[in-house]
This record gives sequence, structure tokens and C-alpha cells, in this order.
Amino acid sequence: MTDSLEMRALMVDSANGPLRLAILQRPVPAPGQVLVRISASGLNPLDGKIRSGQAAHARQPLPAVLGIDLAGTIETLGEGVTGWKAGDEVYAMATGVGGAQGSLAEYAVVDARFLARKPVNLSMREAAGLPLVLITAWEGLVDRARVRAGQKVLIHGGAGGVGHVAVQIAKAFGAEVFATGSSGQRSLIEGFGATFIDYRTSSVEEYVAEHTAGEGFDIVYDTVGGETLDASFKAARLYLGHVVSCLGWGQHSLAPLSFRGATYSGVFTLLPLLTGIGREHHGEILRDAAKLIEAGHLQPLMDPRRFSLHSAQAAHELLASGAAQGRLVVEI
Repeated sequence: MTDSLEMRALMVDSANGPLRLAILQRPVPAPGQVLVRISASGLNPLDGKIRSGQAAHARQPLPAVLGIDLAGTIETLGEGVTGWKAGDEVYAMATGVGGAQGSLAEYAVVDARFLARKPVNLSMREAAGLPLVLITAWEGLVDRARVRAGQKVLIHGGAGGVGHVAVQIAKAFGAEVFATGSSGQRSLIEGFGATFIDYRTSSVEEYVAEHTAGEGFDIVYDTVGGETLDASFKAARLYLGHVVSCLGWGQHSLAPLSFRGATYSGVFTLLPLLTGIGREHHGEILRDAAKLIEAGHLQPLMDPRRFSLHSAQAAHELLASGAAQGRLVVEI
């Protein structure tokens, strides 16, 4: 049991180290921040990379408390914070990078600009599984590619974290959606409303010919990276196509894209957390997305297994194994 000035949190002391339960001082919100009592902490592949010491771009030195996504209840307000009150239920992508304490803890201080009200039809667990993947999908489709009704949109990795959300966002905006995956993911992808494409048995040329009469897709969102991004350049629509990638970190030839007269955008969702620029927009995205969620147009795919602070190590091991069947969340 902790006193009123302390909290439980999970620490990682060194690269690939175990999650260690620790008693820490409860943080105090600075001006512009709120203290959130965390109900659930979402896990993302980036958390695993930070834990293994393989995510220099996240600027999160160890030892650290991990966790980027959260859902919880506002406890107290820092100076100058308006529009919120104690007891408000919120969700956000707001912690765990850039040296900030993560969400695998009972409390965290959060820049109020990141916050949005938790969708009323989601549990805390479901809400905590969404922020990073939701913002990543939204920035690519809505902010960069300007998705709209009547377009043909191809999502690479349509059953993945970002992919399954991107499929639903594109559908909600009125686009005709196609998504790649393996044969075992067909029913899942089709259940989200996309036309399934088996990337293992269909070449780029074949599925572009079959679904677009050879013209290409208006938007191609690559959530896989590597050779899949190269394939995306070949799948873009002549003159008007736009390719987006949240994993475009390798060395790629732009020739296939240039020969189609198409364009490209990269998405790096951590920028507002690392630079302080654009934090209000993250809150805006989560608020706009909450309307889609509450209207029944967007639902997170959750792994059925439940985890707590005491079993979070198993959640991280499942994340690393690649065997998760949806979003992984630790309930605090």
C-alpha cells in the first residue's frame, strides 16, 4: 500500500531488462499539465523497441517507466488549465518518450493539449489501446492524403494496429477500401469492410489491374515498411495518387513513384511529444475520432488476454513474440 504522495510504477532499468515494480513519488502537474489517474496503459511495438534499447528516435533513456498510450481520470489540474475538471475521463498519446514518465504507473502528468474525452462507448481498456495507432492512421489518411468519398484506398497491413484503424477511418470517410494481409487475416480484414488482397499470392501489377483497371489507387497507406513501401510506389494512381508511410525509414528509389506522377508523405507521430509543436492537433484528432467511435464507425481490435501491473511482463513478451491477436493493454 502506498501513501498519498507515492504510486506504483513499472521500471525498466537497462536494455532488455525485466519490468520491475517500484514505488515512486507521485508527479505534480506543472502549468499547462494535468495529473491523470491511469486506468489502462496501451502497449505498442515502440514500447518494446525502447525497452530493448533499439529506439534512439524516441529519446527515452533507461531506466524509465514505459508506456505511450493511456486512458484514465483527471485527478488535479495544473495552473492555467481550462476546459477540464477533476473526474473527467480522458485518453491520450502523451507519455513515455522524450524523457517523460510513461503510463505503466498509477499516475502521470500530461500536457493538457494532448487530451481528449474518452469515447463513452469504450471501456478504459479499449480506449487505451487506440491513441498511437489512431493518430498515426489519421495523420496519414486525413492530414496528408485528404481521404474523401469516392476514392480507392489501399492499406498495406490491414489487420495490424495502424492498419485496422486506417481501414475503418477510410471507410468512415466514404472511400472504397482494399487491404493486404495473409490468408489467415482475410475474414478479419473483410469484417472491417475492406476488400482483401493476399500479398503472398498477388503481385502489385495483378491487384492494380484487378481492382483499378491498371490506373492505381488514389491513396496507398504503407504500415509495413521495407519492400512494401517500394510496392506502394508502384500501386499509386497515375498523376493523382498519394503514398503515405509510417515506416518509411529505409533507402528507397522514388523512380516508380515519379514515373506515375504521384506524391509521397511520411508520418512520424512522435514529433509533437518530442518537439512540443503540434500538441493541440493530437488532441483534436482524438476528439474527432471519438465522434466516429461513438457513431459506431470505429472499434479497436483487442487481444482477449487481460494484464495487470503484476503480469505486464507477460504482455511485453507477447508483444515481442508477434503473436498478439489485437491491441495489448495493461490495466492499472
